[in-house]
Amino acid sequence: MPTARDVVITGLGVVSPIGVGREAFWGSLTSGKSGIRAVTELGGTDLPFAIGGEVVGFEPKEYVQPRKTLKVMCREIQAGYSAAMLAIADAKLAKGAIEPARLGIVMGSEMLYGEVPEMRDVFTHTAVDGKFQYDLWGTNAMRDLFPLWMLKYLPNMAACHIGIAIDARGPNNSIVQGAVSSLLAVIEAMSAIQRGAADVMIVGGSGSLINFSALTFRGWEQISKQQQLPAVSPRPFDLNRDGVLLGEGAGCLVLESREHAEKRGATLLAQVIGSASRCEAGRGPTIQGTAIDQSIAGALRSSQLDPASVGHVNAEAGGSVKFDALEAQAIQKHLGDVPVFAPKSYFGDLGAGSGAVELIASVLAIHQQQIPATLNFETPDPACPVNVTRTTTPLAKSAALVLNHSIFGQAAAVVLDAA
Repeated sequence: MPTARDVVITGLGVVSPIGVGREAFWGSLTSGKSGIRAVTELGGTDLPFAIGGEVVGFEPKEYVQPRKTLKVMCREIQAGYSAAMLAIADAKLAKGAIEPARLGIVMGSEMLYGEVPEMRDVFTHTAVDGKFQYDLWGTNAMRDLFPLWMLKYLPNMAACHIGIAIDARGPNNSIVQGAVSSLLAVIEAMSAIQRGAADVMIVGGSGSLINFSALTFRGWEQISKQQQLPAVSPRPFDLNRDGVLLGEGAGCLVLESREHAEKRGATLLAQVIGSASRCEAGRGPTIQGTAIDQSIAGALRSSQLDPASVGHVNAEAGGSVKFDALEAQAIQKHLGDVPVFAPKSYFGDLGAGSGAVELIASVLAIHQQQIPATLNFETPDPACPVNVTRTTTPLAKSAALVLNHSIFGQAAAVVLDAA
């Protein structure tokens, strides 16, 4: 039975390797168009990989106002801000139409490591006879870096810039938990509306794993060795998967209380009916999938939804040999042969942006009543006993479970349904 504090989705904005804006994004999903391409920043290097999900055709000047603020926004923040502006326009939210104290922001983010060109002079001037000298760093960084450099890379700046631009004075938060950041942001935004702290929340996430500085920090042990174009990787759940491909992107959604959305005559795209998050102690090799399993179970309980009513699962799967299998087994345990869609097959791992962009895919699947195909799935793996979508499939049941998890043991699940 619908209630006034139901949380509904009324706007979508996406900046992704397969399109900027919901129409381009959905068009690529339904036509099977991959966003994996040669990555500009990695060209000409001696790294063992050079392809990934790079965003092309994105001009932040179209969305960021005033334009001078671009100087204090790195690419990830520019993308997150732009996705928010697209979502607000999609929801037809007029500036000033909402009481500022009732409008909030929650964004998923990640640690932002800076761009190599900005750091080149500092490193050059801090090396003596080819060796880095730590004691010279402070002096040279102060001299060679843009004075407001740090503001470009603070993880909370996307939420701050969005809040300033739309005069949102309600709850404002940033969540930095890697791959699960976006879904945790959605859970927090939903809670803010349900507990009456806000009527409208702008929520999403932005990230980049192809940033060269981030790559040197994180390493690349999990990256697929299949580097040829046209892309045959990522291969979620496939027997021949050998790792993930990296990408960049951002997604934002407008969440509202049902009462507020209906009062202003908004189009209701879907509703958020349940969620759960769990964490398992460990990292990488020691993870057993407990948090994944418990997040699925907890989200189903939270939504009070019979597992048989779920029409599709939107999976984290990005081609990891271990984690795809753990996820598949948990899905099979709780949801049987439900259709499973793996969006990362189109654009790779977008880091903190993945959850929001993938959630948007399921909102559109519910709204358009069809589930996109998973790319590059050819040979089933007995260790991944799930019903992977191979073609665009009519949606038989409207409810969807969206799942993200990380190698650090966090997992989160959000349940959507038709509004």
